[in-house]
Amino acid sequence: MIKYTFSLLLFVMSVLLVQAEQLYVNPQTGNDTNSGLKTHPLKTLLEAAKRVNLNKEQSPTTIILSEGIHLLTQTVMFTNDKYTLTNRLVIRAEIMPDDANWTPQKMPVVVTAVPLMPGVGGEEAKGIQPEVSHVTIEGLRFSGSPDYSYIDGDNLRRSYPIWRDGKKLDDLLVTQCLFAGDRDVLPLHVGVIANGYGLVIDHCVFFNCKNPVVFWKTDGGTGSRNAMRYSLVYGSYFSGVWTTQSTDGDYFDFHHNIIANSNTVWIREKGSTRRYKASDSLFAGFTNLAGYGSGPLSGDAATSTDFLTMKNVQTTGTVNIEKDQSKRNYLQLAEGSIGSNIKAGLFKKNQ
Repeated sequence: MIKYTFSLLLFVMSVLLVQAEQLYVNPQTGNDTNSGLKTHPLKTLLEAAKRVNLNKEQSPTTIILSEGIHLLTQTVMFTNDKYTLTNRLVIRAEIMPDDANWTPQKMPVVVTAVPLMPGVGGEEAKGIQPEVSHVTIEGLRFSGSPDYSYIDGDNLRRSYPIWRDGKKLDDLLVTQCLFAGDRDVLPLHVGVIANGYGLVIDHCVFFNCKNPVVFWKTDGGTGSRNAMRYSLVYGSYFSGVWTTQSTDGDYFDFHHNIIANSNTVWIREKGSTRRYKASDSLFAGFTNLAGYGSGPLSGDAATSTDFLTMKNVQTTGTVNIEKDQSKRNYLQLAEGSIGSNIKAGLFKKNQ
């Protein structure tokens, strides 16, 4: 009995020692000198990242963003690579799309107004940069950048709301997020661009972004699967999905997606020999089904689609989007639109 009691005590102590880290961020009522408790939230995501990076306790972390505008004036970088598949870093909305009291207006809006830095072929502004493995970002709305896209005909200004640089990093899940841009006023160059492995885009909406997602480079090793599933891409004026030579088709799941009113559905890195499969999806209103990612596309830039095996993929029809901001499905499929059977969009539960 004594041995059992002692073992139970050790177990309880171990649970207390690995108690999850939780920080609340509220841009209206918060203060960056606060504790980060729900009753005393922080003001900025940047301050939350600073605290997370300093905490070496081997425990999961959840950062909860309230509704309101979260303005990023510096890149929010996470560098404390202590997480595991089950003990994750989670950056999430306080109210999620499947919650009964959710409305589109309750999504935290993340605005990237980071000073531009020199990049490849121009300048770049990076918003959230998780340089760690095992990260979930969920329930947030990302807007386009206040900077115009083009400096001149050759150099670009690029806005990356979510960027990951490390080519060995693994497991980045972006789910139930909305990325909304405007080509002329608030351009959003790429919603999510990530080096490394295990980039999963799940139940996301990309509205009028230049590119929704780029599955970028790896170190040539092995990692978990990439995926794009149950996501809606509407009005992308360059691509619907972008893969590279590093995006191994045998480890890439593409299903239940809608790509509509976009220039080119599938962009590949020039010279790529990878083959891919797409299933249970809808591609509608596109100019090119496939092309290469090297400069603006024109009609003669279309490439063969023999790299892409399509199963149960519809390529005709007109997709309608709900523009009434009072509706729960705002910027998602309008009621009665084709593609409703695919269940692409922010909601995971039946609405």
